[in-house]
Amino acid sequence: MNIKDSGACATCPAHNVANLKKLGVNMESADFVIALAGNPNTGKSTVFNALTGLRQHTGNWPGKTVIRAEGGFVYGDHHYKIVDLPGTYSLLSTSADEEIARNFILFGKPDVTVIVVDASRLERNLNLALQVLEITDRAVLCLNLMDEARRNRLDIDVRLLAKELGIPVVPTAARQNEGIPDLLAAIRQVATGEFVCRPHRIESTSKNLRLALDQLVARLEVAFPGLTNSRWVALRLLEGDARIVEAVQTGELAGLVEPDQA
Repeated sequence: MNIKDSGACATCPAHNVANLKKLGVNMESADFVIALAGNPNTGKSTVFNALTGLRQHTGNWPGKTVIRAEGGFVYGDHHYKIVDLPGTYSLLSTSADEEIARNFILFGKPDVTVIVVDASRLERNLNLALQVLEITDRAVLCLNLMDEARRNRLDIDVRLLAKELGIPVVPTAARQNEGIPDLLAAIRQVATGEFVCRPHRIESTSKNLRLALDQLVARLEVAFPGLTNSRWVALRLLEGDARIVEAVQTGELAGLVEPDQA
C-alpha cells in the first residue's frame, strides 16, 4: 500500500456536517472529525486520553442515556475533533451501543475511523474491524496493547496486516505513549487524503446472494449516484435493517454520496 496524493485537501473533508450536527457534534472549530471505535477492554479510552490530554468533555448521545466522550487535539496545521464511540463487538445494530457506533460511522462520515484492537487477542477483534471497513474506506487500525503482546511472545507482521486490510496499521502501547506519534501521523495522512485506503471487503460466496446483491446495488446506484458503500447498504436492506430502510425511503441516503458526485 503506497502513500500517494489523491487530490484531497484540508478544505475538502469527508465528514457530513449536517448529520454530525444531528448527532450532537459541533464542527465549527475543527477541520476534521475522528471516530474512535473498538471492542471493550482494548485500551480505547487510554488511546483517547493519549490523543486528547485534558481537552475533552463528556455528555450523552442525543436521545440516549449512553455517555459520549469527545475531545480535540491539534496536529500540524489542523484541528481535530475526536469522538469516542461506545465499545462494541459488532455493528449489527442489535443494541443501543451498536446503533450509536454504526450510525455515527455511516451517517456522520468521519474523516477517519480509528479502530482500536488488542494486539494480544487480535483474532477476537478483527470481526469489528472488518465490519467498519464495510462501511467506510477511511480508517486506521490501532494495534494497541503491544506490550501485552510482547509479554505473551506474540509476533505480529504489521506490514502484512496493513497490506491485507488495505489501511494503515499502527502498533501502540498507549499506557506508555508508545506509538502515539505514529498514530497521529497516520490519522493526518488518511484525513487529508495523502494516504488512500483500499480496504479489504469480504466477498459473498453464495451465488443467489451475489445475484440479489448485484441487482440491488445497481438499483441503489441509479437512485443514489456516487453512493460509496452501496454494497453494504444493499446487504443491510436484504437483512431488513429498519434504520437503513428508513434512510432509503426518506432520501437520507443521498447524504452519503460523495460531494463531487452529488
